[in-house]
Amino acid sequence: MKSLLKFVLGIAVLLVVIFVFFHSQSANKLEQDNLKHWLSSSNDQRVAAVKVAVAGDGDIDLIVACVNKIASLPDSGEMDVTTAIVLCHTGNTVKENI
Repeated sequence: MKSLLKFVLGIAVLLVVIFVFFHSQSANKLEQDNLKHWLSSSNDQRVAAVKVAVAGDGDIDLIVACVNKIASLPDSGEMDVTTAIVLCHTGNTVKENI
């Protein structure tokens, strides 16, 4: 009876560990998602995604505002967040160099 209980507990612990491992591996980051998720994320998550995508270079708040504007456009929900960030960052860089 004790060996059966130990076996069942061992299997349960193993399943929990496997679940936690795969759940942590599949956690999506905002910069890898589409603009539908951008609108539902917090400002801190948005700033972090922009910092990752542009390597902390540039005016982060301006880029976040630009992506917010793109995300609010109709039919923009399927666009990748990274694409929108790069588009805004490129536009900001061109504007600074004119």
